[in-house]
Amino acid sequence: MQLLGLLSGSLIVVVGFNLFLIPHEVLSSGLSGISMILGMITPLNTGVANFCLNFPLLIIGYKLLGKKFIINSIISVIIISVGLYVVPVYPIANDTILSSIFGGALAGLGIGIVFRSSGSTGGFDIIGMIVSRKKDFPIGVLLSGMNAIVIVISGFLFDWDTALNTLVSIYVTGKVVDTIYTDHAKLTIMIITEKGQEMRKHLLTNLYRGLTIMDGVGGYSNDQRDVLITVISRYELNEVKHLISEVDAGAFVNITKTLEVMGLFHRPAPK
Repeated sequence: MQLLGLLSGSLIVVVGFNLFLIPHEVLSSGLSGISMILGMITPLNTGVANFCLNFPLLIIGYKLLGKKFIINSIISVIIISVGLYVVPVYPIANDTILSSIFGGALAGLGIGIVFRSSGSTGGFDIIGMIVSRKKDFPIGVLLSGMNAIVIVISGFLFDWDTALNTLVSIYVTGKVVDTIYTDHAKLTIMIITEKGQEMRKHLLTNLYRGLTIMDGVGGYSNDQRDVLITVISRYELNEVKHLISEVDAGAFVNITKTLEVMGLFHRPAPK
């Protein structure tokens, strides 16, 4: 099911790019937007540029972030890169603004489906997660800053109408992703399980977040339970749910919005 989601979501992104955005020189967010720029001003194909830019980041991410998440991201990046190379660039609509809106919406739909399949489309999301781990820097601020760079580059290379259309595309993409997936940057997960040590080992092996374990007692059964608490980014939600079900499908899990995190958001490096 995850593979189907990665495939369908990635192909939807390809359709949004090659049939709506690229024909009108409108860019997407992140490294995809930079790949589009390279495809427009150099002989390099957009798909090849997308793969070349993402590949080193994914290798670094594999070593620093959750392995399953990065493997799924690699699959998505490969599908998108091949799709951009194979699918011809053809304008479905002649109106640039409409193409920016619909292209951005399709890209957001595809990215949201990939997120729900425990992956990402690579690019600035990987950079943001790596920097956030090392510096505990807010991912949202970082992504906004990097996307602003793409918009400014678009304005100088093409024209400022194109830059504004790119801004529209990026805005629509973000809104659609938030609607499909979740509009909260961080989430608190509380897991109540009889398999606390197994759950702890499984989560720490596959995620780079730390967690806290507390003793609990069932109010009705009076049986001993372990309570595990961790804070994750929105990109990791589906992966964490899968990891929990692999150890204890009957675990009680409470997922809540997190407005702010103070202190270390990531797991400290081993001494």
